[in-house]
Parts: sequence; structure tokens; C-alpha cells
Amino acid sequence: MAKKKVMAVVKIQIEAGKASPAPPVGTALGPHGIAIMDFVKGYNAATEAQAGTVIPTEITIFEDRTFSFILKTPPTSTLIREKAGLTKASNNPGSQTVGSITAAQVTEIAEIKMPDLNANDLAGAKLQVEGTARSMGIDVV
Repeated sequence: MAKKKVMAVVKIQIEAGKASPAPPVGTALGPHGIAIMDFVKGYNAATEAQAGTVIPTEITIFEDRTFSFILKTPPTSTLIREKAGLTKASNNPGSQTVGSITAAQVTEIAEIKMPDLNANDLAGAKLQVEGTARSMGIDVV
């Protein structure tokens, strides 16, 4: 069996279990001519256990209008906001801090994000998470 030719790769972030044919899914996938409802049903079934969390997905669309998708880990900023108990980050992150997270929480987030980060080890992943927290106006204590 020959390999299928890839026509496009689409990356979107959708709340788990709440995909619908409306934007952003419809506008991202519609121009490629794939069956949007097939993707919606598959995505919702795969993410129903993580309801309420934003899950990025990478959809590979092939020339014969079939597709496959890969689920990624939630965005680092979302995980940090959840751990800090915040709904949004600071408007002025350099001068205004809006919350804090502990080093243990940073380690926990780094372990969750490790498959999707380009870090060589857990220490590098923790540094990336700390940098994201700092850029959001959240202290690491």
C-alpha cells in the first residue's frame, strides 16, 4: 500500500468535547473539503474525558480528502492559570503580578507538557514553564 500524499496540516485549539461544525472548526477544515462532522464526532469522542480543557489538535489532511488528527497537551498558559486559580493573566506582566505558583506545581506542569516541549530533560521543561509564568505576571515561589 502506497503512502497517502499530505495536502495540508491544520492546527486548531478547541475545548475538549465541545467541537462543532461552526467556527473555528468549520472555517479551518471547510476549504479542504473533508467531512467536518466526522472530525467533530471523532474529536469529541477522544476528548470527552477532559471536558472543559482546551486541547490543541493537529489535523493532517490527505489528497483523497481523508484525515487523521493528533491530540496535544493543553497550552502551558492554561495549565498555569488553573494552578494559580486565575481566569486571566496580568495586563502588565513586567510590573504587575497577579498570582503565584509553587515549584512543585511547575514540576507537575512540566511533566504534563514534556511530550510537546522541545526540552531535553525535565529541568529544561521546568525553565520553559517558569518563563511562561513570568511572562504572564505570575511568580514562582
